[in-house]
Amino acid sequence: MNAIIQAAIPAAERCPSYYSATLNQDTDYPTLQGEVSVDVVIIGGGFTGVASAVELAERGLKVAIVEAQKIGWGATGRNGGQVTGSLSGDEAMRKQMRNRLGSEVDDFIWHLRWRGHDIIKNRVARYGIDCDLKHGHLHAAMKPAHMDELANSYEEALRRGMGDSVTLLDREGVRNHLASDLYSGALKNTRNMHLHPLNLCIGEARAAESLGALIFEHSPVLDIVHGVRPAVITEQGRINARQVLLAGDVYHKLEAKKLKGMIFPAMGGIVTTAPLGELAEQLNPQDLAVYDCRFVLDYYRLTADKRLLFGGGCNYSGRDSRDIAAELRPGIERTFPQLKGVAIDFQWSCAMGIVINRIPQLGKLSDNVWYCQGYSGHGIATTHIMGEIMANALTGTLEQFDTFAGCSHIKVPLGDVLGNPMLAAGMWYYQMLEKLR
Repeated sequence: MNAIIQAAIPAAERCPSYYSATLNQDTDYPTLQGEVSVDVVIIGGGFTGVASAVELAERGLKVAIVEAQKIGWGATGRNGGQVTGSLSGDEAMRKQMRNRLGSEVDDFIWHLRWRGHDIIKNRVARYGIDCDLKHGHLHAAMKPAHMDELANSYEEALRRGMGDSVTLLDREGVRNHLASDLYSGALKNTRNMHLHPLNLCIGEARAAESLGALIFEHSPVLDIVHGVRPAVITEQGRINARQVLLAGDVYHKLEAKKLKGMIFPAMGGIVTTAPLGELAEQLNPQDLAVYDCRFVLDYYRLTADKRLLFGGGCNYSGRDSRDIAAELRPGIERTFPQLKGVAIDFQWSCAMGIVINRIPQLGKLSDNVWYCQGYSGHGIATTHIMGEIMANALTGTLEQFDTFAGCSHIKVPLGDVLGNPMLAAGMWYYQMLEKLR
């Protein structure tokens, strides 16, 4: 069996994942030194920060990104690579946003689901970003009780004019798409996508740079200066700006007085097998991404070089697993018995920013210091949606920002110390409910 590349998190270097091993081109941006002045400085070089930077630079603003590690270093460069129309917290959004939006709330949420897809597709095409972008996804039922949920989603898609993109599959229909007997049915969606997230993020960073954005790596922010002319301070430099956007998600510890206890780390594990060759096409002939209907779900897809990339088993303690491959192998072999004993070439963890009510958190820390965070495991499409909303807000169009900023969030005392045990208890409760479905 091949030696497994274990994904630790070394400072200032990339997590040794499948994604970092298959980069088109790594980044080598300078460390911030001295003083710089821009219109907007963005803290965080993941999808939120980079997507916002592209939006703002396209509108003619002078933008700087300051990243503590490397572009795409965190969850952006470690996730499952699935771009789906599933919004975490959509029911909570519907309840909280109804007072502001009234009868339009359902339309607002529906169109929001798909906005990220359009942004990503258009950006990949416009800037020629090579990120293995493919269409096709299955939302799979693990038991007959899940089929009601999928049937409701299917009916809504038909009402919304997506009949050419969705197909409701029974057990045999799934078997025609996957060489697995695990599922009772599935909703097939050809609008959903999957891709190489790290290559996408780095491609977008290069797009922002081509539009005049300044990008600094290995430059952790020590402080944010508020006031008429805000600034961010690093060990060796300072960026003065008209506005600041804090887009570090769960990885930063800035502005603890206002943000502590609002977002919590949950550790997801991902592995990638050795290349499967022709077997890959037998297992998944239409090259679809898949995730199931459970509260704590498995998700997987094929990579461009025909490996199985498989994730799941979210750990709500906030601590890394010691052996991700050992934890996920049973799920792989249960899904595809043909892969019993398959070599695992890569394993790594991904810290997701979890919000108690699952609604992304948008807000202001002062008149010209903003924040955007918290995608609860649905980050690729949602970050791009939020990047557009934040760019609109920073340039004066506040309607969608205000809709999110007006949502109430639970702030947990003692932050991670109490928040992660609460999350773990909550997920245990939902897992128990799942077993009764």
